[in-house]
Amino acid sequence: MAVEAPISKYKKTNFKIFFGICIAVAVIFAYDGYLSKYKWSGRYSFYKEQVLDNDGKPTPTMNFNRKSPPFFLAGAVIFAVFLYVIKDKKLLADENELVISDKKRISYDSIQQIDKTHFRTREEKPREEKRKFVGHSNRKLEVEVQVQEKSSPPPEGYFIITYKNKDGKNVNYKLSDRKYDNLPAILEHLVAKIS
Repeated sequence: MAVEAPISKYKKTNFKIFFGICIAVAVIFAYDGYLSKYKWSGRYSFYKEQVLDNDGKPTPTMNFNRKSPPFFLAGAVIFAVFLYVIKDKKLLADENELVISDKKRISYDSIQQIDKTHFRTREEKPREEKRKFVGHSNRKLEVEVQVQEKSSPPPEGYFIITYKNKDGKNVNYKLSDRKYDNLPAILEHLVAKIS
C-alpha cells in the first residue's frame, strides 16, 4: 500500500500570503502615485507634499509609487505560478521506493539510515483528572471526577534519509514538516520497509 504526503499547508499558505501582500502593496502604491492628485481622494495631502510643494516636480518617493506597482504585480504573478505548480506535488512511499518527483526516486534497498532525532511524532494523549466538590447529603461527600485528555502536540521537525546514489556515494535527503504534510505515516512506512 502506498502512502502519500502532499505539499504542506504551511508552504501553500506562505505563497498565498506573499501573493496577497504583493497585490495590496501594488494597489496602495498605484493609488498614491496616480489617484492622489485628485482632491476627492483621501491622499491629496500626500500629492500636495510630494509634488505641489516641490515646485511641481515629483519627489523620488512619488516616482517610486508610480513605477513600482508593475513590479509588485509581477511578483504576485510569480507567487501565483509557484502555487499553481506545487499544489498537486506530493511525496509517495510505495512498495519499492520513495518517489520524491518524476526524476528523483530513492529505492528502499539503497537507504543506509534514517536520522529522526529532530522529528517529534504524536505520543499517547496524557490524561488529566479534575475533582470538583459537588456537595454532601447525609454525611456522604459527593465528588465529581472529570477526566480530560490533553491534546498532544502535532508532529514537527524533520528527518534525514541517508542513501547511496547510483555512483555509490552517501547522500543525505531532508524531509521536513514545513514542506510536506503526513510525514509520520511516511516515516513509519519507511522504517517498516527497511527493517
